[in-house]
Amino acid sequence: MTDTEGFEDGRYTAVVDSIEDGLATVFFERDGEEVGDAVLDSTVLPEDGRHADAILSVTVEDEAFVDWTYEPDRTETRKEAAQDRFDRLSSRPPSDEES
Repeated sequence: MTDTEGFEDGRYTAVVDSIEDGLATVFFERDGEEVGDAVLDSTVLPEDGRHADAILSVTVEDEAFVDWTYEPDRTETRKEAAQDRFDRLSSRPPSDEES
């Protein structure tokens, strides 16, 4: 999905997946459920939210993305939660010989 087709008017959480060659791949969530994605010109995003894993809030009105807001606290919280999950998964349980 590269536009707002299928997006109802309302507020969404947007997660920046990547930015390459001036294009941002963004995933959208609503009420905790992924509802779609879009490839957008990165200049539509707030400057401080133009990086991978940035969390933004965005409103869809009349089939257009409007009112982008970077959420630095939510971005940091999500980053820390992902790191915690990685740390838990990467620590192996002791073998029978180590116990």
